[in-house]
Amino acid sequence: MNIKYHKSLEKDLRKINDKKVKQKLKLIILEMKEAKVLDELKSVKKLAGHPNAFRMRIGSYRLGFYYGNNTVILSRFVKRNDIYKLFP
Repeated sequence: MNIKYHKSLEKDLRKINDKKVKQKLKLIILEMKEAKVLDELKSVKKLAGHPNAFRMRIGSYRLGFYYGNNTVILSRFVKRNDIYKLFP
């Protein structure tokens, strides 16, 4: 899959100081690049009411992304309490 990034993801990552969480995210992004379809990834859920919006669970954080035409656009990476306020 092709992967693109929003500037909001960069801002979210600058706020996180936990190196373990950032390492997990890096591994997830590498998994996404190798995957051919979205079903190969674990803990991905589609958000109701939004045709292209998905979220992935990574510990107490959630990665919000859009998927379409074999392209993943990573948008937000925030704590689980805040993901639905900020994404989509």
